[in-house]
Amino acid sequence: MLTWIVYDIEENADRTKVAKACQKAGIYRVQKSVFLGELNNAQRKELSLKIENLINPDKDSVYIFPMNREEFDQCLLLGQAFDKELVSDEIKALFL
Repeated sequence: MLTWIVYDIEENADRTKVAKACQKAGIYRVQKSVFLGELNNAQRKELSLKIENLINPDKDSVYIFPMNREEFDQCLLLGQAFDKELVSDEIKALFL
């Protein structure tokens, strides 16, 4: 299932660690603090546990939103939006 990870993390070092965890999970960075990619339930849970251990729960916030492909296809991308094609499995495989 497509999964959005959106975060606001105060400390640079913690923010960098969360970004690296997202990249290691194989999801695509669509903005500085926003990632999107295919994660199954087990992968999403594993990543959420990693992130939970990296952040300060008193200062930071992380949102993890699962989304099905039909809902994703209805998203509107305005301005300098990311390329939706980069999130597809076929294209994403080229970057790994």
